[in-house]
Amino acid sequence: MNAAAPTERRRIRRLSAETVERIAAGEVVERPASVVKELVENALDAGAASVVVRLAGGGLDRLEVSDDGDGIPAAELELAVEPHATSKLPPAGPIEEIATLGFRGEALAAIGAVARLRLLSRPPDAELAEGIAVAGGSPAGRFAGPRAPGTTVTVEELFYNTPARRKFLRSAAREQVEVVRTLERLYLARPSVSYRLVTEGGTIAELPAATSLADAAARVLGAGFAEGAFPVAGELPGGRVVGTLGAPSRPAATSTELYLAVNGRPIVSRPLALAVRAAYGDTMPRPRFPTGVLHLEIARDRLDVNVHPTKREVRLSGGRDVEDGLRRVVREALVAADRPAPLRGSAAVSPRAGDARASGRPAEANVPRPASAVLPRQRTLEPPARAGAPAVVAAAAGRPRLELLGSLDALYWIAASDDGLVVVDQHAASERLLFETLLGGGRLARQSLVEPVILRLTAGDRAALAAHAAEVGASGFAVEEFGPGSHRLTAVPSYRGRRAPAEGLVELLRELAGGGRPTLPDGLVARRAASIACHAALRAGDVVERTTIADLLGALDRLPDRPRSCPHGRPIMVSLPRARLDRWFLRSPG
Repeated sequence: MNAAAPTERRRIRRLSAETVERIAAGEVVERPASVVKELVENALDAGAASVVVRLAGGGLDRLEVSDDGDGIPAAELELAVEPHATSKLPPAGPIEEIATLGFRGEALAAIGAVARLRLLSRPPDAELAEGIAVAGGSPAGRFAGPRAPGTTVTVEELFYNTPARRKFLRSAAREQVEVVRTLERLYLARPSVSYRLVTEGGTIAELPAATSLADAAARVLGAGFAEGAFPVAGELPGGRVVGTLGAPSRPAATSTELYLAVNGRPIVSRPLALAVRAAYGDTMPRPRFPTGVLHLEIARDRLDVNVHPTKREVRLSGGRDVEDGLRRVVREALVAADRPAPLRGSAAVSPRAGDARASGRPAEANVPRPASAVLPRQRTLEPPARAGAPAVVAAAAGRPRLELLGSLDALYWIAASDDGLVVVDQHAASERLLFETLLGGGRLARQSLVEPVILRLTAGDRAALAAHAAEVGASGFAVEEFGPGSHRLTAVPSYRGRRAPAEGLVELLRELAGGGRPTLPDGLVARRAASIACHAALRAGDVVERTTIADLLGALDRLPDRPRSCPHGRPIMVSLPRARLDRWFLRSPG
């Protein structure tokens, strides 16, 4: 074995100023959505009541943020685009004293280092707007032009001078989805400000200033959110919390639909989100998460907003006390709202988009189904004389033979095997087979609706639909625009004689917007396939024939790897060997 050749030691050297600027910019500017976030926060700090965002190519080619805030005096334009120059903090600090969302100079300098930037601004007392251009971090001239008081920042050719970073961005449509989600977070943190997002195809998001947090939440989370939502208000160590949260019967598949803000700043905080989830306890199925908006007001001396360059995370002094306090306040609000009894498993999840089952009848898919309608009590463990001959699963060579005896709650199938009993989850089994079909390049069956279902999609849902049109088509859903703010669902996935519900489209869009089924780690393609399969599969409460289940299990058994779990890890079947049954009943093994 040859010894490794010694490597030449490289000297420690200082980086060039240009390289340092690009590294610093990369901490703040990750994609078009992060540019929009920084520029909108600047607008809010300037007192804007209205913000308009315009995109071309999802923001990769061009983006513009206009506001009606205070504007920047012409004499300060050069300073505004310099690093470490700001009006928001005294020269000597201290940085802990900052009460705004960020440093305008820091954001503009970082963006200008990796794009072509033009800033046009007019203070209220100026007669004409004046501007400055920046390219690759260097000023590129002054100009003037007409505009109402306020500021417009135009960013073109993002990452034109760092092509290695640009190639890792997503498609224009998917970057546009991220911009919509960013605006929604900013809106829910400051709902007194109106926002509008305009693209080449027109206005895709209109978020008017809201008179209440509940109204703002309904605009982002969908009109169905208001059904059963309850207010939250209470004292926390060093502050207080107010907000509105969704009913336990209307949970989300991920934690992304719980919006948190601290002192008007949208944040991501896993500890705080977990505290809210813990407050729901067993009133919500375990794999699901609360929805809603919570505003925390925390004393500035207990808050560090400089943990992350983008300031999307914060550190709280005495964070554990705040988490415990938040859990207590949410739990008290939940109890006071007189929530129903704990729900039974994931089958008790009531879809957000309404009771418009895809049965062909017209419906507004914003009316929630009652939880009692989700899980009918289907007891079909009849003896063979009443139920007909049990279906036998055609197992592959060398595999155990199964004889289906009946179903429990139209979800679990009981089967006899050569070695004991087997319990089969019909949703997990059908979901796995659909998942394998999609991964193999297949498309799901589609059934046209006699009468289309009208859907009211949020701005985020519409952006996800545009970004994931191919995935939606492959799933079997067919949807088209139908007037301002409305879409018409004309077809749904069909599987073994069962049609997916119309509300499954909204659930699918929200999962796809977040990258697909979150519990599946095997890549983006697999996560999206898992999301589609989940919403097209047999559901809890679907009454199906024994022969259908037998055919399904036989098809799974014939797959090369013979999967025994659904795409996100739940078992398809659980075996109870005869020896274990004998031990339970104190019998000698026979």
